[in-house]
Amino acid sequence: MEVKIGVQHAPREIVMESKQTPDEVESTVAAALEKGSGMLSLTDEHGRKILVPSDRIAYVEIGEATGRKVGFGAI
Repeated sequence: MEVKIGVQHAPREIVMESKQTPDEVESTVAAALEKGSGMLSLTDEHGRKILVPSDRIAYVEIGEATGRKVGFGAI
């Protein structure tokens, strides 16, 4: 599943693939935002940990992963 995190004062968003369900990601984000000065901690599908200060989160977009397109034509 694809997760995009917008960070305040950063020109680009963080994009990661996660093995967690959308509900798990949503509850993790909600818990980090409730703490105020905590950290949002998510793990991608390769085991790398993404840490974002919760007071700097602009938005979180949770969606299904799209398959990689192969070939030259658009379908």
